[in-house]
Amino acid sequence: MKFIGLISGGKDSFFNIYHCLSQGHELVALGNLYPEESDEIDSFMFQTVGHDIIEYYSQCLDVPLYRQPIRGKSANQNLEYLITENDEIEDLHKLLGKIQEAHPDMQGVSCGAILSHYQRTRVENVCDRLGLTSLTYLWQRNQHDLMLEMCASGLDARIIKVAAIGLTALHLGKSIAQLFPTLVKLNQLYEVHVCGEGGEFETIVLDCPFFRTKRLEIVDQEVVEHSSDVSYLKIKVELVDKEETKFEPVESLPLLEDEFEEIAESCPEPDVSLAGLIIDHKVVTPEVNVVSTPTTVYISNLTSSKMTLEEQTVDIFTQLNDILTQHKLTFNDIQHVTLLLSDMNSFVDINKVYGTYFQDIYLPPSRICIESKGNIQSIQLSCIVLKHIQPKSGIHIRSRSYWGPQNIGPYSQSIVNAQESYKTASLSGQIHLVPATMELSTLSLAQDSALALQHLVRVKNLVNVKEFALIVCFITDDSYVPVVGSCWQDLVGKNNLVIVTVSGLPRGARVEWGGLSYEDIVGMYDDSDDEEGEETSLGCFDEYEESYVCKIGKGSLNVITLFTSKPELVKQITSFGGYRQLICNPSDFIDIQADYLPVNTVYNFKSNAYKYAIIMRLESK
Repeated sequence: MKFIGLISGGKDSFFNIYHCLSQGHELVALGNLYPEESDEIDSFMFQTVGHDIIEYYSQCLDVPLYRQPIRGKSANQNLEYLITENDEIEDLHKLLGKIQEAHPDMQGVSCGAILSHYQRTRVENVCDRLGLTSLTYLWQRNQHDLMLEMCASGLDARIIKVAAIGLTALHLGKSIAQLFPTLVKLNQLYEVHVCGEGGEFETIVLDCPFFRTKRLEIVDQEVVEHSSDVSYLKIKVELVDKEETKFEPVESLPLLEDEFEEIAESCPEPDVSLAGLIIDHKVVTPEVNVVSTPTTVYISNLTSSKMTLEEQTVDIFTQLNDILTQHKLTFNDIQHVTLLLSDMNSFVDINKVYGTYFQDIYLPPSRICIESKGNIQSIQLSCIVLKHIQPKSGIHIRSRSYWGPQNIGPYSQSIVNAQESYKTASLSGQIHLVPATMELSTLSLAQDSALALQHLVRVKNLVNVKEFALIVCFITDDSYVPVVGSCWQDLVGKNNLVIVTVSGLPRGARVEWGGLSYEDIVGMYDDSDDEEGEETSLGCFDEYEESYVCKIGKGSLNVITLFTSKPELVKQITSFGGYRQLICNPSDFIDIQADYLPVNTVYNFKSNAYKYAIIMRLESK
């Protein structure tokens, strides 16, 4: 895609442009925001030191430069940005809007964010408003590895500001390669960020591998003592000729981390003897089921008999709104949605209507979407709604990177439910997309399965809710069961995975992983070695062929996974209050007033087949 490069003059903005170019995107312009009155302003967002040399970069890259003065302040300092009058982010909106008018075919914006959610969410907000894609290929990179990569690439970036323990005016003007050993040492001693992500230092770029025939050279410099612990350089530069060299793209990151590559390598081949099993389809329309617990409202099995897909979607959301209103809740309180479609080809049309109900919500629900052809009428929706959700937290990453797939729909990767003794995080369904391109990977089944699972792990780690309570793996062919089961065996090895076959997944994917993770909150006087979160044997479930009880928050919440082929055992769970989900083929359906998930077949991670999987969430009173 054609993109503009947001630049501050620093290493991160230019190195991200290098990755954008290496991914095949075309740079058409540069954009910069600058202070009107001084070299250094208290911006939470933009580097301003060295702004007076920015105009030279247009000649280095032979593309036009557009600039906008920073007139706003950091008025809105919330993590997730909403439009705020007189905020500096509105200056960014003006800048990108002006560039978009001059380059109407522009589609992307290069942003050098590494760890800063604050910076990323603001660029994403502006991009969403203008219909653009944020390109952040440095996002969530290991800082040591990233800085080493920058130093080795030929990027000539000099230290222009220092503001951290161990860094003084004597370090100003040094290259990042010269300062790298010092930064590694300071990181070990004082946890100074190696890439300066904590504001420890700022840089100015003099040369890049993709500067064509010109580079910058410092001809004069002056040290300015901004405060007792902050110093910066005022510099003068001039353009000098450089020998034109062939553009050499920087290498992309490996698609799979070493751990997941090893998981893929150890997977067995698909079991072709399981492929092509004939499944008798039967349409079941379960009754709407609403369960209220002390922390949560579970709303299940919303369907509609209206004529068109649009009318059905509107009707389902009208029903949902009525139920939410009865419980004094809103769409903002929804943590997770499971959306079932009879035909995945209708997804785009349904999603347009679906999105209108969450367009003003900064963290929309996480979501799993599957096709259940022949098992439902058209649409079926279930959701989990949190009581007392404030402050709401989660991740809704809309930027393209190497980290994981960007959100391209009205959902978040994860929404966190924080209680007194535990946290849970709903995890959106993850398929095997290549994050840098957002194209479906076409590797071996084992690699595709490991890649989708890697996406899920990165999401739960980023929200810092790191233990799996329950995961459902959706596959489109029974022959895949040994492969995904092996992935889970090597990564987790617990019986809290349900493998189900369905008729279709988003984008024609073969595998999708989604579910729930948790983290116990250990108080000052609690024993962290207590049996929190461990598998617990409850005698009432011993009759089931397979069972797993995940005890969370000292038993405040029990997430239970059961497998059976005996209908009488399915009926027994009606004696329990709380949330329950029945997963089975419609031909085996039993009406037990539960959240019903119709699938073709059910397995556990050991490749054992069952008629039923049952999931329960039981809260202590």
